Amino acid sequence: MKIFNKFIIPKRYKRSSLAIGNFDGIHKGHQRVFKNASEFAKQNKSKFGILTFSPLPVMFFNKKIKNYKLTSDNEKLRLLKKFHVDFVFNVKFNRKFSKMSANNFISNIIYKKINPARIFVSNNFKFGYKRKGNLNLLKKFEKKYNYKLIKISPYKYKKKIVSSTKIRKLLNKGNIDLTNKLLGRTWMVDGHVVRGRKLGRKLGYRTCNVRIKNYILPKAGIYAVKLSIESKRKLYFGAAYFGSRPTFKGKEIFLEIYIFGINKNLYKKKLRVYFVKFIRADKKFKNSSELVRQMNKDVILVKKRLKEKKSV
Repeated sequence: MKIFNKFIIPKRYKRSSLAIGNFDGIHKGHQRVFKNASEFAKQNKSKFGILTFSPLPVMFFNKKIKNYKLTSDNEKLRLLKKFHVDFVFNVKFNRKFSKMSANNFISNIIYKKINPARIFVSNNFKFGYKRKGNLNLLKKFEKKYNYKLIKISPYKYKKKIVSSTKIRKLLNKGNIDLTNKLLGRTWMVDGHVVRGRKLGRKLGYRTCNVRIKNYILPKAGIYAVKLSIESKRKLYFGAAYFGSRPTFKGKEIFLEIYIFGINKNLYKKKLRVYFVKFIRADKKFKNSSELVRQMNKDVILVKKRLKEKKSV
Protein backbone atom coordinates (compact mmCIF):
# COMPACT_ATOMS: atom_id res chain seq x y z
CA MET A 1 0.00 0.00 0.00
CA LYS A 2 1.47 3.30 -1.13
CA ILE A 3 0.97 6.33 1.09
CA PHE A 4 0.98 9.84 -0.38
CA ASN A 5 1.17 12.98 1.75
CA LYS A 6 1.16 15.24 -1.32
CA PHE A 7 -1.02 15.20 -4.43
CA ILE A 8 1.73 14.00 -6.74
CA ILE A 9 1.00 10.49 -7.98
CA PRO A 10 2.22 8.23 -10.81
CA LYS A 11 -0.01 7.80 -13.84
CA ARG A 12 -0.83 4.18 -12.91
CA TYR A 13 -2.92 5.44 -9.97
CA LYS A 14 -5.13 7.59 -12.19
CA ARG A 15 -8.64 6.43 -13.21
CA SER A 16 -8.92 4.53 -9.97
CA SER A 17 -11.73 3.76 -7.55
CA LEU A 18 -11.49 6.42 -4.85
CA ALA A 19 -13.20 6.35 -1.44
CA ILE A 20 -13.29 9.69 0.40
CA GLY A 21 -13.93 10.29 4.11
CA ASN A 22 -12.50 10.65 7.61
CA PHE A 23 -12.98 6.93 8.26
CA ASP A 24 -12.31 7.25 11.98
CA GLY A 25 -12.67 3.80 13.51
CA ILE A 26 -12.93 1.92 10.20
CA HIS A 27 -16.32 0.59 11.35
CA LYS A 28 -18.68 -1.65 9.37
CA GLY A 29 -20.19 1.32 7.55
CA HIS A 30 -16.75 2.34 6.27
CA GLN A 31 -15.97 -1.27 5.43
CA ARG A 32 -19.05 -1.39 3.19
CA VAL A 33 -17.66 1.59 1.23
CA PHE A 34 -14.26 -0.11 0.91
CA LYS A 35 -15.76 -3.40 -0.23
CA ASN A 36 -17.72 -1.74 -3.03
CA ALA A 37 -14.76 0.34 -4.19
CA SER A 38 -12.40 -2.64 -4.05
CA GLU A 39 -14.74 -4.87 -6.04
CA PHE A 40 -15.14 -2.25 -8.77
CA ALA A 41 -11.36 -1.79 -8.99
CA LYS A 42 -10.86 -5.54 -9.29
CA GLN A 43 -13.50 -5.89 -12.01
CA ASN A 44 -11.97 -3.04 -14.01
CA LYS A 45 -8.33 -3.94 -13.32
CA SER A 46 -7.71 -0.53 -11.79
CA LYS A 47 -6.35 0.71 -8.47
CA PHE A 48 -8.31 1.26 -5.26
CA GLY A 49 -7.42 4.35 -3.25
CA ILE A 50 -8.47 6.25 -0.13
CA LEU A 51 -8.56 10.00 0.43
CA THR A 52 -8.64 10.76 4.15
CA PHE A 53 -7.69 13.61 6.48
CA SER A 54 -5.47 14.27 9.49
CA PRO A 55 -6.16 15.68 11.98
CA LEU A 56 -9.89 15.08 12.01
CA PRO A 57 -11.55 18.35 10.92
CA VAL A 58 -13.54 18.62 14.18
CA MET A 59 -10.27 18.49 16.16
CA PHE A 60 -8.68 21.09 13.90
CA PHE A 61 -11.52 23.58 14.29
CA ASN A 62 -11.91 23.06 18.04
CA LYS A 63 -8.50 22.89 19.71
CA LYS A 64 -10.14 22.14 23.06
CA ILE A 65 -11.14 18.69 21.80
CA LYS A 66 -8.25 16.44 22.80
CA ASN A 67 -9.79 13.01 23.26
CA TYR A 68 -11.97 12.16 20.29
CA LYS A 69 -10.41 9.62 17.91
CA LEU A 70 -11.41 5.99 17.68
CA THR A 71 -8.18 5.11 15.88
CA SER A 72 -4.76 6.72 15.65
CA ASP A 73 -3.44 7.67 12.21
CA ASN A 74 -1.00 4.74 12.26
CA GLU A 75 -3.72 2.30 13.29
CA LYS A 76 -6.01 3.59 10.55
CA LEU A 77 -3.32 2.95 7.94
CA ARG A 78 -2.60 -0.49 9.40
CA LEU A 79 -6.29 -1.41 9.18
CA LEU A 80 -6.65 -0.11 5.62
CA LYS A 81 -4.08 -2.63 4.41
CA LYS A 82 -6.56 -5.39 5.26
CA PHE A 83 -9.04 -4.05 2.69
CA HIS A 84 -6.77 -4.42 -0.35
CA VAL A 85 -6.16 -0.68 -0.61
CA ASP A 86 -3.50 0.19 -3.21
CA PHE A 87 -2.84 3.78 -2.18
CA VAL A 88 -3.83 6.35 0.44
CA PHE A 89 -3.82 10.13 0.38
CA ASN A 90 -3.36 11.10 4.01
CA VAL A 91 -4.18 14.80 3.58
CA LYS A 92 -2.97 17.28 6.18
CA PHE A 93 -6.06 19.20 7.23
CA ASN A 94 -4.67 22.68 7.92
CA ARG A 95 -5.91 26.25 7.69
CA LYS A 96 -5.24 26.50 3.96
CA PHE A 97 -7.05 23.27 3.19
CA SER A 98 -9.98 24.23 5.43
CA LYS A 99 -10.52 27.41 3.36
CA MET A 100 -10.76 25.53 0.06
CA SER A 101 -14.20 25.82 -1.52
CA ALA A 102 -16.14 22.70 -2.40
CA ASN A 103 -15.91 23.55 -6.13
CA ASN A 104 -12.14 23.96 -5.95
CA PHE A 105 -11.82 20.67 -4.06
CA ILE A 106 -13.58 18.90 -6.93
CA SER A 107 -11.73 20.65 -9.77
CA ASN A 108 -8.23 21.10 -8.30
CA ILE A 109 -7.87 18.02 -6.10
CA ILE A 110 -10.22 15.31 -7.33
CA TYR A 111 -9.98 16.05 -11.06
CA LYS A 112 -6.56 17.61 -11.67
CA LYS A 113 -4.56 15.72 -9.05
CA ILE A 114 -6.22 12.30 -8.74
CA ASN A 115 -8.58 11.95 -11.71
CA PRO A 116 -10.52 8.88 -10.49
CA ALA A 117 -12.95 6.88 -12.61
CA ARG A 118 -15.28 6.27 -9.64
CA ILE A 119 -15.83 8.13 -6.37
CA PHE A 120 -17.30 6.19 -3.45
CA VAL A 121 -18.77 8.09 -0.49
CA SER A 122 -21.32 7.58 2.26
CA ASN A 123 -24.67 9.35 1.92
CA ASN A 124 -23.83 12.00 4.57
CA PHE A 125 -20.51 13.07 3.06
CA LYS A 126 -19.80 16.82 3.31
CA PHE A 127 -16.69 18.70 2.15
CA GLY A 128 -15.21 22.08 1.32
CA TYR A 129 -15.26 25.41 3.13
CA LYS A 130 -18.00 25.44 5.78
CA ARG A 131 -18.98 21.93 4.62
CA LYS A 132 -20.94 23.39 1.71
CA GLY A 133 -20.09 20.51 -0.61
CA ASN A 134 -22.38 17.48 -0.70
CA LEU A 135 -23.47 14.57 -2.88
CA ASN A 136 -25.56 16.81 -5.12
CA LEU A 137 -22.52 18.93 -5.97
CA LEU A 138 -20.39 15.86 -6.71
CA LYS A 139 -23.19 14.53 -8.92
CA LYS A 140 -23.43 17.86 -10.76
CA PHE A 141 -19.81 17.69 -11.95
CA GLU A 142 -19.76 14.01 -12.98
CA LYS A 143 -19.70 14.60 -16.73
CA LYS A 144 -17.48 17.67 -16.66
CA TYR A 145 -14.75 15.94 -14.67
CA ASN A 146 -15.24 12.45 -16.08
CA TYR A 147 -16.02 10.40 -12.98
CA LYS A 148 -18.97 8.39 -11.72
CA LEU A 149 -20.31 9.03 -8.22
CA ILE A 150 -21.29 5.94 -6.22
CA LYS A 151 -23.31 6.61 -3.08
CA ILE A 152 -23.08 3.77 -0.58
CA SER A 153 -26.10 3.14 1.62
CA PRO A 154 -25.31 3.26 5.36
CA TYR A 155 -24.74 0.15 7.43
CA LYS A 156 -27.50 -0.28 10.01
CA TYR A 157 -27.72 -2.18 13.26
CA LYS A 158 -31.24 -2.74 14.55
CA LYS A 159 -32.52 -0.19 12.00
CA LYS A 160 -30.15 2.53 13.26
CA ILE A 161 -27.28 3.94 11.18
CA VAL A 162 -23.83 2.99 12.44
CA SER A 163 -21.48 5.98 12.67
CA SER A 164 -18.24 6.96 14.39
CA THR A 165 -20.27 9.31 16.60
CA LYS A 166 -22.51 6.45 17.73
CA ILE A 167 -19.50 4.30 18.60
CA ARG A 168 -17.90 7.11 20.62
CA LYS A 169 -21.10 7.33 22.66
CA LEU A 170 -21.06 3.57 23.23
CA LEU A 171 -17.51 3.78 24.57
CA ASN A 172 -18.46 6.65 26.86
CA LYS A 173 -21.10 4.31 28.32
CA GLY A 174 -18.73 1.34 28.62
CA ASN A 175 -20.60 -0.71 26.01
CA ILE A 176 -17.58 -2.60 24.72
CA ASP A 177 -19.59 -5.54 23.41
CA LEU A 178 -21.60 -3.47 20.96
CA THR A 179 -18.60 -1.27 20.11
CA ASN A 180 -16.62 -4.32 19.02
CA LYS A 181 -19.60 -5.70 17.11
CA LEU A 182 -20.03 -2.49 15.09
CA LEU A 183 -16.28 -2.19 14.45
CA GLY A 184 -16.04 -5.80 13.36
CA ARG A 185 -12.99 -6.22 15.59
CA THR A 186 -11.81 -5.49 19.12
CA TRP A 187 -11.37 -1.78 19.86
CA MET A 188 -7.82 -0.90 20.83
CA VAL A 189 -5.59 1.96 21.90
CA ASP A 190 -1.83 2.20 21.92
CA GLY A 191 0.61 4.22 23.96
CA HIS A 192 3.90 4.12 25.78
CA VAL A 193 4.35 3.07 29.38
CA VAL A 194 5.07 6.10 31.58
CA ARG A 195 6.26 6.44 35.14
CA GLY A 196 3.49 6.34 37.72
CA ARG A 197 3.16 6.66 41.48
CA LYS A 198 3.73 2.89 41.88
CA LEU A 199 0.46 2.60 43.77
CA GLY A 200 -0.36 -0.76 42.21
CA ARG A 201 2.92 -2.25 43.37
CA LYS A 202 2.23 -1.12 46.92
CA LEU A 203 -1.16 -2.85 46.74
CA GLY A 204 0.33 -6.11 45.49
CA TYR A 205 -0.36 -5.55 41.79
CA ARG A 206 2.50 -4.36 39.59
CA THR A 207 0.88 -2.31 36.85
CA CYS A 208 1.85 -0.39 33.71
CA ASN A 209 0.62 3.18 33.31
CA VAL A 210 -0.25 4.27 29.78
CA ARG A 211 -1.25 7.82 28.96
CA ILE A 212 -3.90 7.88 26.22
CA LYS A 213 -3.35 10.65 23.65
CA ASN A 214 -6.18 11.89 21.41
CA TYR A 215 -8.25 8.70 21.79
CA ILE A 216 -11.87 8.90 22.86
CA LEU A 217 -12.11 8.20 26.58
CA PRO A 218 -14.06 5.04 27.48
CA LYS A 219 -16.15 4.87 30.62
CA ALA A 220 -14.01 4.90 33.77
CA GLY A 221 -13.75 1.48 35.35
CA ILE A 222 -12.28 -2.01 35.05
CA TYR A 223 -11.83 -3.85 31.74
CA ALA A 224 -10.71 -7.28 30.61
CA VAL A 225 -7.98 -6.67 28.02
CA LYS A 226 -5.51 -8.36 25.74
CA LEU A 227 -2.32 -6.62 24.73
CA SER A 228 0.88 -6.83 22.74
CA ILE A 229 4.25 -5.31 23.60
CA GLU A 230 6.19 -3.34 20.96
CA SER A 231 3.74 -4.54 18.27
CA LYS A 232 4.89 -8.16 18.57
CA ARG A 233 2.41 -10.91 17.75
CA LYS A 234 2.32 -12.50 21.19
CA LEU A 235 -0.76 -11.47 23.15
CA TYR A 236 -0.92 -11.18 26.92
CA PHE A 237 -4.02 -11.10 29.10
CA GLY A 238 -4.64 -8.46 31.72
CA ALA A 239 -6.98 -6.44 33.91
CA ALA A 240 -7.06 -2.75 33.05
CA TYR A 241 -8.25 0.21 35.06
CA PHE A 242 -9.17 3.43 33.29
CA GLY A 243 -9.78 6.50 35.41
CA SER A 244 -8.32 9.06 37.81
CA ARG A 245 -7.95 6.87 40.94
CA PRO A 246 -10.59 8.61 43.13
CA THR A 247 -9.61 6.52 46.18
CA PHE A 248 -6.26 8.33 46.14
CA LYS A 249 -7.72 11.70 45.11
CA GLY A 250 -6.13 11.48 41.67
CA LYS A 251 -6.81 14.06 38.98
CA GLU A 252 -4.99 12.89 35.86
CA ILE A 253 -6.64 10.12 33.84
CA PHE A 254 -4.57 7.01 33.14
CA LEU A 255 -4.92 3.58 31.64
CA GLU A 256 -3.38 1.26 34.22
CA ILE A 257 -2.84 -2.41 33.32
CA TYR A 258 -2.04 -5.43 35.43
CA ILE A 259 -0.56 -7.92 32.95
CA PHE A 260 -0.93 -11.56 33.91
CA GLY A 261 2.37 -13.46 34.00
CA ILE A 262 4.68 -10.45 33.61
CA ASN A 263 6.67 -9.00 36.47
CA LYS A 264 9.23 -6.78 34.79
CA ASN A 265 9.75 -3.12 34.03
CA LEU A 266 8.10 -2.10 30.74
CA TYR A 267 8.86 1.62 31.07
CA LYS A 268 8.87 3.37 27.66
CA LYS A 269 7.66 0.20 25.90
CA LYS A 270 4.78 0.63 23.47
CA LEU A 271 1.65 -1.33 24.34
CA ARG A 272 -1.28 -2.09 22.06
CA VAL A 273 -4.29 -2.68 24.32
CA TYR A 274 -7.46 -4.46 23.14
CA PHE A 275 -10.62 -3.85 25.17
CA VAL A 276 -12.44 -7.17 25.39
CA LYS A 277 -15.02 -6.70 28.16
CA PHE A 278 -16.26 -4.02 30.54
CA ILE A 279 -16.24 -5.41 34.09
CA ARG A 280 -17.48 -2.64 36.38
CA ALA A 281 -17.66 1.13 36.77
CA ASP A 282 -15.08 3.17 38.71
CA LYS A 283 -15.65 3.61 42.42
CA LYS A 284 -14.12 5.47 45.32
CA PHE A 285 -13.22 3.13 48.19
CA LYS A 286 -12.96 3.98 51.89
CA ASN A 287 -9.37 2.78 52.13
CA SER A 288 -6.69 0.77 50.32
CA SER A 289 -7.66 -2.49 52.07
CA GLU A 290 -11.18 -2.28 50.70
CA LEU A 291 -9.77 -1.47 47.26
CA VAL A 292 -7.45 -4.52 47.32
CA ARG A 293 -10.32 -6.85 48.21
CA GLN A 294 -12.25 -5.54 45.21
CA MET A 295 -9.15 -5.81 42.98
CA ASN A 296 -8.83 -9.48 43.91
CA LYS A 297 -12.43 -10.04 42.83
CA ASP A 298 -11.88 -8.04 39.64
CA VAL A 299 -8.91 -10.15 38.57
CA ILE A 300 -10.86 -13.39 39.07
CA LEU A 301 -13.76 -12.05 36.99
CA VAL A 302 -11.46 -10.69 34.28
CA LYS A 303 -9.78 -14.09 33.87
CA LYS A 304 -13.19 -15.73 33.61
CA ARG A 305 -14.39 -13.27 30.95
CA LEU A 306 -11.19 -13.61 28.92
CA LYS A 307 -11.61 -17.39 28.81
CA GLU A 308 -15.03 -16.78 27.28
CA LYS A 309 -13.52 -14.53 24.59
CA LYS A 310 -10.96 -16.68 22.83
CA SER A 311 -9.70 -14.32 20.13
CA VAL A 312 -9.17 -10.62 19.44
